[in-house]
Amino acid sequence: MFIRSKFWDPEKSWPCQQPPWGELIAVNVNTGDVTWRVPLGVFDELEAKGLRTGAPNIGGSIATAGGVVFVGGTIDDRFRAFDSRTGRELWVTNVGAAAHTVPIAYQGRNGKQYVAVMVSGGGYLDDHAIPGILMVFALP
Repeated sequence: MFIRSKFWDPEKSWPCQQPPWGELIAVNVNTGDVTWRVPLGVFDELEAKGLRTGAPNIGGSIATAGGVVFVGGTIDDRFRAFDSRTGRELWVTNVGAAAHTVPIAYQGRNGKQYVAVMVSGGGYLDDHAIPGILMVFALP
């Protein structure tokens, strides 16, 4: 039994405190003011009821010069892109396991932009173990 069972619903893995259980927050570095904040992550059962609770997360984000923030890090096995100015979710995909690493953005030899993230299972918040996979996405 994991220690987390003292702080989580043992069947659904919902945290015991009031939501949001995970957020992505933009801070103006010049003033220290919060520019925007959005729930980060979902529990499908709660989202189906219209509840945007966010989900616990471990992992950082990366912001691109094109104004897009990419982040995995949530326990819902998804990788997301957000507009850095508004916090609007632009894109989300289920990668099948945890993406608790900071994504990497780079330009390929062909001049195209890419974002990559390491996906694996068996981490602190995850009970299933799978080998790590580097997933790479081409940017439009």
